[in-house]
Amino acid sequence: MSHYRSDRTHAEFLLFDVLGADRTYGQAPYEDFDEETAREILEQIETFAHDKLAGSFAAADYHPLRLDPVRHTVALPPELRDALAAHVASDWLRLDLPSDISGMHVPASLRWAAVEFILGANPAVAMCSQIIPAVVAMLVRNGTKDQQRLAELILERNWTTTMTLTEPDAGSDVGLARTKASLADDGTWHLTGTKRFITWAEHDAAENVIHCVLARPQGVEGAGGSGTKGLSLFLVPSKLYDPQTGEILGPNGVVAANIEHKMGILGTPTCELVFGGREPAIGTLLGDAHEGLRQMFEILTYVRMKVGMKTIATLSTGHLNARDYAMSRQQGRELVSFDGQAGRDLVEIVDHPDIRRSLLTQKAYAEGGRALVLYTGTLMDRFESAAALGGQDRVATDRHRMLLPIVKTWCAESGWRVLGQESLQVFGGSGYLRDYPLEQYVRDTKIDAIYEGTTGIQALDLFERRLLRDKGAVAGLLFDEIEATADELAGGALATEAGLLRDALTAFRCLLDLTSERALDTPRVAALGLTKLLMAMGDLVVGWLLLRAAAAALARQEDPSLLRTPDADLAGSVAAGRWFARQVFPHVSAELTAASLLDDEALRLAPTSL
Repeated sequence: MSHYRSDRTHAEFLLFDVLGADRTYGQAPYEDFDEETAREILEQIETFAHDKLAGSFAAADYHPLRLDPVRHTVALPPELRDALAAHVASDWLRLDLPSDISGMHVPASLRWAAVEFILGANPAVAMCSQIIPAVVAMLVRNGTKDQQRLAELILERNWTTTMTLTEPDAGSDVGLARTKASLADDGTWHLTGTKRFITWAEHDAAENVIHCVLARPQGVEGAGGSGTKGLSLFLVPSKLYDPQTGEILGPNGVVAANIEHKMGILGTPTCELVFGGREPAIGTLLGDAHEGLRQMFEILTYVRMKVGMKTIATLSTGHLNARDYAMSRQQGRELVSFDGQAGRDLVEIVDHPDIRRSLLTQKAYAEGGRALVLYTGTLMDRFESAAALGGQDRVATDRHRMLLPIVKTWCAESGWRVLGQESLQVFGGSGYLRDYPLEQYVRDTKIDAIYEGTTGIQALDLFERRLLRDKGAVAGLLFDEIEATADELAGGALATEAGLLRDALTAFRCLLDLTSERALDTPRVAALGLTKLLMAMGDLVVGWLLLRAAAAALARQEDPSLLRTPDADLAGSVAAGRWFARQVFPHVSAELTAASLLDDEALRLAPTSL
C-alpha cells in the first residue's frame, strides 16, 4: 500500500458546505464550472496522485541523488524520473495555466484543493512541476514575443523551470545579490555569478531547464543599482535552443557545481549554479523591462501558498497514517480508573486517552490548515470574478495579501511541530524507523519554515507591510467578521467555543495594539514578539474557520437535506472545532501576557550569553 492517505471528502466539505466556493461558478470567468465538474476533477487528480506519484515518494531517500563531477549532471532514480515526467506531461498542470493557454479559467480554491493531492503524494515532484504554470503565466503576461513562444515550448517539450534568487552569503537578503548581467552585441545578456539552494536546478527528467534568474544589469542607465530595485529578471536556459522549434543546439554556460546534502526532501536536486564560468551564460531580459523583483513576485506569491499547502498535505497524510496505525496496533491494558481497577489486557492503542488526544490534535491542525489555504483561495475567486465583471473586490484582494505570510508560516511551523510531536509519536519507536513514512515526513517538512522567506522574515512582512502600514484597517474588517461569527454561535451548541473565540479575538487585538505602540518607541523590542504575533493571528483565523466548519456540520446533522458532501465526517468536524477552540484559543491570551513582559534584556546580552 502507498504511503499516501488523502482526504478529498474534507476538502469538498469545506469548498461546498462551509465556504460556498461554488457561488462564483457558472459566471465569468468560471463559466465552464459547476459543482459536479469540480468534484470530478478532484476525484480524478486524487487518483492520478495515488497511481502515478505516491509510489516513488521514498525512492530518492533510499537512492540519494548525486552530481556527476565531470559532466555536472544529476541522474534521478528511475521511479522518481518517471513520476516527474508523468506529471509534467499530464493535463493536470493545465489547471494552473492562464485561460488563454488552457482554454479554461479554473477557480483558485479548486486549484488549491487539487494541488494538495500532488503535494501530499510526492512533494519532491510537486516542487518541480507545480512551478511550471506560474513561470508560463509570468512569461505570457510580461514576456516579449519570443518569450511568449518560450512559454509554449516549455509546455510542448515538457521542459522544467526554476526560481533562481539566493546567493552564497546573501541568504534571504535578495538585495545583496551580486550576479551580474552584461548586454551583448546581439541583444542577449551574458550572466556571471553564483546562485545557491536552487531547487531542481539540474536533472535528467527533461531535456532543458529554464532558469528565472535575478541579476544586476551592468552599464544600463537607470538600472542595476544597489538593493532589490537594481535587480532585473533574466531567462537563462540550461541548454541553448532554436527559439521557434525548441530544438536543442548545445550547452549554455550554466553549470551545476555542487549538490546540497540535505536533511530532507532528498528527491529534489538542490544545486549551486555557476553562470558564465567557462562559457557565456546567455539569457534574455524578461519583457525588455528592468522590473525584476516585481516580476519574480508573481511566482513568489504562488510559491508561498504552495509551501503552506505542502505542509498541510503532509500533516494530513501523517495524521491519517497515525490513525490507521493506532486502530490496528494492540498494546497496553485498557485504562478504566486510577484506583487499580483493571480493564482489558490488550487493546488497540486508539483506545488510550493520550492517543485520542494526539489524534484529535492532529486532525484539528490538518483540517484547520486546509481550511486556511482554501479560504484564501476563495478570496482569489472573489477578486478574479470581480475583475472579469469589470470591477474590483478590494476587501478580497487586500485580505488575500494579508493572509499570505500566515498561510506560508503558520502552516509550516504548525505542521512541522505537530508531525514531530504527535503524528510520529503515535508510532512510538516504530515512527523513528524507515518502515513507516513519518520520519521522512518530518525531515521533508522542516524546510517549509525556511525557504521562500524564513519565519522571522514572514513575521516582519506581516506586521510591517500588512498590519502596521494601513494601521490595521484590512485586519479590522476580518476581525469584525470573526466577531460576527462569535455572536452567531453564542446562543447555540457552540456557545462555549464562541466565548473562547471572542476572548482570543480580544486578546489578539490587544496584542496587536501593544506591538504597534511599542514599534514606535522600541522597535527592536517589538520585533522580539513578531513571530509569536504571526502564530497567534494564525491560531485565531484557523480557529474561526474550524468553528465555521463545526457550525456547518451541526446544521447538517440537524437537517441532513442541507448536506452536499454525503460522506463528510460531521461529528469529526464538530469535534475538531471544539477541540481547537478549547485547547488552542487560551494560548492567544497567554501570548498577550508574554508580550507585555518583553523588554530589551535579550538585546543587551553579549552574544556569548545567548
